[in-house]
Amino acid sequence: MQLLKGKPVSDYIKEKTTDMVSAMLEKNIVPTLGILRVGANESDMAYENSAVKTANALGIHIEKYIMDADSDESDILDVLKVMNEDGNIHGILLFRPLPKSVDEDKIRNHIAPQKDVDGISDASVAGLFTGNRRGFPPCTAEAAIAILDYYGIGLEGKKVTVIGRSLVVGKPVSMMLLDRNAAVTMCHSRVSPEDLAQICKNSDIIISAAGRINTVTADHVSGSQTIIDVGINFDPSGKMCGDADMDDIGEKASAITPVPGGVGSVTTALLMYHVAEAAEAAAAKQED
Repeated sequence: MQLLKGKPVSDYIKEKTTDMVSAMLEKNIVPTLGILRVGANESDMAYENSAVKTANALGIHIEKYIMDADSDESDILDVLKVMNEDGNIHGILLFRPLPKSVDEDKIRNHIAPQKDVDGISDASVAGLFTGNRRGFPPCTAEAAIAILDYYGIGLEGKKVTVIGRSLVVGKPVSMMLLDRNAAVTMCHSRVSPEDLAQICKNSDIIISAAGRINTVTADHVSGSQTIIDVGINFDPSGKMCGDADMDDIGEKASAITPVPGGVGSVTTALLMYHVAEAAEAAAAKQED
């Protein structure tokens, strides 16, 4: 079984990003990511530190907007308005979930589509469904496709089962697969275990974004499937794991992404690539 490691994919994307950033720096354009964090959630801060480290290595500037956890919705919208209107900020990363006292949907939908580098606004997602791209696709969904592309796993005409129907991964990745002429079947928690196993066995590729341990086991594979494991879970001992039971699957699958070290490592690289793309688009618009 081939391990589809994320690091080579991430390195490839970072190399492309570095080339784009270098070309813009020569024109005195500094690609900049604005980070908006409300509160001090530990996981948010850990991801923020990782994003800053990656950005610095690629020559991307970071502007932080840190707000108290008890900030009013109107205050958050005011800060977001400033970020939207600042021509020196090319991408916006909003940490979620937001405090329950604010309307998260309202706030995420106030991100300007051309700066929505994490693909969280309705306008960005709608672009995937209509084929009229505004903004960017969600990074995790795009990471699943990027891994398949990097390892030369074709999509046209392939039977792909997507497990999970969230707007973060399941639905957008399905639309991206359809755009690549794959035959897509979406499954979710209301599909019986027996039906899910049979559907997966008949697939060429399984993309699991269920967020449940052991969603994909040896019962779901027949010896030739490629498995893209998007899940991030923790087993009873506290060890990070994905949706797929790699020990149980063994050599029955032809290829699989590890967790950790698979999809997650590609996601941040794509976020920075989107920032570089957004900066390029903004510069081109100014030249017109």
